[in-house]
Amino acid sequence: MARIVDSFLGELEQEASTTRRVLERVPGDKLSWRPHPKSMSLGQLALHVASTPGSVAKILENDTYQLQDFNQAEAKTAAEILPALEESLKGARAILSTFDDQKLMSIWKGQKNGKDIMAVPRIGVVRGIMFNHWYHHRGQLTVYLRELSVPVPSIYGPSADENPFV
Repeated sequence: MARIVDSFLGELEQEASTTRRVLERVPGDKLSWRPHPKSMSLGQLALHVASTPGSVAKILENDTYQLQDFNQAEAKTAAEILPALEESLKGARAILSTFDDQKLMSIWKGQKNGKDIMAVPRIGVVRGIMFNHWYHHRGQLTVYLRELSVPVPSIYGPSADENPFV
């Protein structure tokens, strides 16, 4: 009988390939560039996209997690981005593989200063933060690439620069 997590592991592999294609295009000479003062830099966003699956999986190992103030490091070179993705994927695979259906359906709590900020089934965090949040920032990264005149790869269909269907 298939476990619920098996579909997540399949999705992780499919989306990892797409994410890899986006991250391969990050120009190393533009890592400090940001489209607006309130935005993450390209290097911060690329490293965030690379690290999201593993980071989220790590916080889901236990039933509670003390939420931290978010402070994303900036990639110093483009060469560190893809290895960060591979390490993140390795960690996500390892952790997700241990989740049976009962663990996925159990309540996970995010706490701040000892108080519950959120209490949701773990499966919701996998879907909403590990995946949807990851895709959101990957899409954001494609906008950064477009603004920097870097060809945007096909993701779910053709981009203005790449059409896998022709």
